[in-house]
Amino acid sequence: MKKPRILMATMLLAGIYLNASAQKVTLDYYFNHEVHKTSAGKVERYHYLWTEKANSGFSIFGEAFKKAGAALDTLDSAPTSANLKGTAIYIIVDPDTKKESPNPNYIEPKDIKAIASWVKSGGVLLMMANDSANFELPHFNNLATKFGMHFNDDLQNHVIDDNHFEDGAIVTTGNPVFKTACKVFMKDACSIALSGSAKSLLKNSSGAVIIAVAKYGKGTAIAVGDPWLYDEYTNGRLPKSFENDKAANDIVNWLTKLTLPGAN
Repeated sequence: MKKPRILMATMLLAGIYLNASAQKVTLDYYFNHEVHKTSAGKVERYHYLWTEKANSGFSIFGEAFKKAGAALDTLDSAPTSANLKGTAIYIIVDPDTKKESPNPNYIEPKDIKAIASWVKSGGVLLMMANDSANFELPHFNNLATKFGMHFNDDLQNHVIDDNHFEDGAIVTTGNPVFKTACKVFMKDACSIALSGSAKSLLKNSSGAVIIAVAKYGKGTAIAVGDPWLYDEYTNGRLPKSFENDKAANDIVNWLTKLTLPGAN
């Protein structure tokens, strides 16, 4: 009669431990803070939000993290050593231009100092850019170049419309990060120039670097030329030959393993 109680107590303690040890994935809501008016005239946040299930949201990407055992969080203020504490993975996507926000929050030297210190201590930073006309390039590059990566002012994988999906195709077969996805779609990305210890992780058919990675102290910084894992391209809308949904899980599994003890 006592064994079930012991088993329940063990399971409860295990659950508490797993919850306490869950990796926290923090999505920036400060450098990207786009708003729009709803049909009712209400101003609301949108674009790359964990809770946003429209095509422009990151809800599927977020679910992939949760399935991997991570806990989702957001950061509505400038990064500091204090508010990054406890975060395992910090994601900055598509920083605002003045076209997107009347008063954009640019990445300033103090922000770079705080982020670099956090990465050096073991954090994993994921920087997701866009085509150069649609994100704030100069200040984002000030951060990226800290880790030997530079977003170029160019346009890769240009796709005119839905009749030309193949123009955005990148083969990932055999790539060490993409364990299950063999072909992905990445539209209108910028390429990445490398220096120092930064390395290419994925190139397109033209040989341009689209994803790059760099070790920095105990941590890792990753640069991607597009915010390509938003819901529009992971929800099954793409032709069946593209596997962005699988790629989202592959990326998440890789990122979460980078934060494990001994992986850095």
